[in-house]
Amino acid sequence: MQLSVVIPVKNEADNIVPLVEEVEAALAGRFDFEILVIDDGSTDATGDRLKAAKSRLPRLRLIRHAANRGQSAGVWTGVKRARGEWIATLDGDGQNDPADLPQMFQRLSVDPKPDMVAGHRVNRKDTASKKIASRLANRIRGALLKDETPDSGCGIKIFRRELFLELPYFDHMHRFLPALARRHGARVVSVPVNHRPRGAGTSNYTNFGRLKAGLLDLIGVWWLIRRSRLPIDAREET
Repeated sequence: MQLSVVIPVKNEADNIVPLVEEVEAALAGRFDFEILVIDDGSTDATGDRLKAAKSRLPRLRLIRHAANRGQSAGVWTGVKRARGEWIATLDGDGQNDPADLPQMFQRLSVDPKPDMVAGHRVNRKDTASKKIASRLANRIRGALLKDETPDSGCGIKIFRRELFLELPYFDHMHRFLPALARRHGARVVSVPVNHRPRGAGTSNYTNFGRLKAGLLDLIGVWWLIRRSRLPIDAREET
């Protein structure tokens, strides 16, 4: 299988099925793919609506966490269960546009071939406070980690499954995937992508909550990168 689309989601009952339908429409007839939605302990009708949609969306696989474990845990569960060589991730609120996936996948074949293609939201449809907080976080992260990625927090990415499984796992790691991949010797490129207003509901995160967790994690990732001696070139003698 070429591609597994992994969508971690919590309490997005009104957004998730339309998003899965958009993924299906964007990829059908062009790729051999599957869609894994990880219901991360939703307390609304998210899981029930996905279960009801499975009969008409045969590529959809629904995996449920017994309790909320966070977005990174959702991505990790999805990648572990995925069958595809490549993984595409999307946020479950519908703000990432599945129509960007084909051109992002095509970028993987352009020399020098990357191991990860990260989206860059050039025209964000968020509140002013969220955009300011994101710009500040990106500048601090870029200065400290030097990951050469203008929008590390963008949820739409494509990367090798094998690469992800070799990265260290920790909570909130999904916000640092380009830096972690580069630490591992991978090639990462960023491409402009569409960004849309949230269709329904409200975000599961606050700006303060993101900032608090982000600063602590940033220090940890900075330390991890400084202590890295990867990749290792080694061969077995016969």
